[in-house]
Amino acid sequence: MVRIYLVRHAEAMGNVLEFFQGRTDTDISEKGMLQLERLAERFRDIPIEAVYSSPLKRAYATAEAVNKYHGFEIHKTDDIIEINGGKWENTKWADLPKLFPDEYTLWTKAINRFHAPGGESTQEVYDRMKAAMRDIAAKNSGRTIAVVSHGMAIKAYLNFADGRKWENYSDPGWSDNTAVSLIEYDDDLIPHIIFKNDSTHLDAGLSTLAVSQWCKK
Repeated sequence: MVRIYLVRHAEAMGNVLEFFQGRTDTDISEKGMLQLERLAERFRDIPIEAVYSSPLKRAYATAEAVNKYHGFEIHKTDDIIEINGGKWENTKWADLPKLFPDEYTLWTKAINRFHAPGGESTQEVYDRMKAAMRDIAAKNSGRTIAVVSHGMAIKAYLNFADGRKWENYSDPGWSDNTAVSLIEYDDDLIPHIIFKNDSTHLDAGLSTLAVSQWCKK
């Protein structure tokens, strides 16, 4: 069995300035730094044995917080990076309905059919997260590890871990920044969700989801 703590990155400047971050490499915000302090304390006594991270700065900084009391090498893994937003990258959330009305409707009403113009589809995100997480699990038999990724990537993956094909999408909600899910892979490398999107380590006022409707990337 493998236990994987799947963590969303801390609040970054794209969340604050309300633009589509995708693979835009943004820095952690002031609130995000406070979230990381709480996240580090949450993981202080969790006996993790390895840490994996998306290569983007906001994810790597979050992995460093997870790793604060453990001191492992952090493995950067391209396959758990966020969706490639193509022409949506760096675009204000408020402008997306005007600039890309058809795609925005899919994003809000049928996200499993969304394909970023000039970028990735959410189906592609689902497929690569499914493969990447299985590969990470296969390399860590019998261990407890942490993996730091992104909002859309985690949303897609949780559908797979729940035994659901992407065409049968069910919304697991958006992870708050630094929210944690726990997945257990059995000996046949089948994932099982123990809990998802838990952000109880955040004090009042430190949630990102609670204050912004555009914090989903």
